[in-house]
Amino acid sequence: MGVPIRVDEKLYNEAKSTAAAEYRSISGQIGFWAQVGKTALDNPDLPVELIRDILIAKA
Repeated sequence: MGVPIRVDEKLYNEAKSTAAAEYRSISGQIGFWAQVGKTALDNPDLPVELIRDILIAKA
């Protein structure tokens, strides 16, 4: 279940553009970015590109 949140208009517009290119919803794109960021913070020894690729492969 989703919860409404406020996001900066610039972030929203970037997510909208990227979401269309990546075939995700805007909410899904922001969630993906959050998941990549959280995973990167939890695993500082791993390159962000590797984290992104692993998360995409899991989807």
